[in-house]
Amino acid sequence: MPTMPPEAANRPKPKIPHSQDFSDLPKPVVPKTENRKLLKGQKAIVTGASSGIGRSIALALGHAGADVCVNYVAGEDKAQAMVNELRGHGHTAFAYRADVSSEEDVAKMFEAVRDEFGTVDILINNAGLQSDAPVDQMTLTQWNKVIGVNLTGQFLCAREAIREFKRRGVRPEISCCAGKIICISSVHEKIPWAGHVNYAASKGGVMLMMKSIAQEVAPYRIRVNSIAPGAIRTPINMQAWDTPEHYNELLKLIPYKRIGEP
Repeated sequence: MPTMPPEAANRPKPKIPHSQDFSDLPKPVVPKTENRKLLKGQKAIVTGASSGIGRSIALALGHAGADVCVNYVAGEDKAQAMVNELRGHGHTAFAYRADVSSEEDVAKMFEAVRDEFGTVDILINNAGLQSDAPVDQMTLTQWNKVIGVNLTGQFLCAREAIREFKRRGVRPEISCCAGKIICISSVHEKIPWAGHVNYAASKGGVMLMMKSIAQEVAPYRIRVNSIAPGAIRTPINMQAWDTPEHYNELLKLIPYKRIGEP
């Protein structure tokens, strides 16, 4: 069995709602890393940034020196709390409400960020949702809602970001590339998910959209990548971990014996 780092012994035991006993396993330890301002001077938009994965990404970008636009479509209080937290750490941030499935909203958001920050260097395409139903009971409204936010929303934001990156070009004093786009996908871009056809289809689309855009804009020194997380403890998948029974069922699929924390 791997040995546990000495500092791990003093850390509080994670509060995980499951009944199985994994006390004999080493506890995960987050390494201490130097807080370097690698993104100083860069301007970022994080969609769906008021909670979950988006919130953690926005904080990380702020700690790395970037100025951050916290995008949200609901939960203005959470978004403003996120901005206050970033500002409390000495970072520059503001919140902007925009529905990423709306072409008009996305254009206005990028205009607002240019007014506030001057330009955009980083786009985190994170906004996403679920609206689940068996395929024979799924309504067209449910299908369009998920595809609209999870896939079309990422396209609209990426398109607007690329327009800005190409307009501005590379700023060597800031970065060696003209801009960066990171699409937040899911393991369900490859793994089928019965009962969630719209969600799985949207994430499969994100995967090939990201690769196709990356191939197209690479000559302009624009980087496009995606991240496909597994189970993360966020509100979007609460039904998968909200009880000990649900959590234990989920752990059968995870060799690490814990889900991710945002």
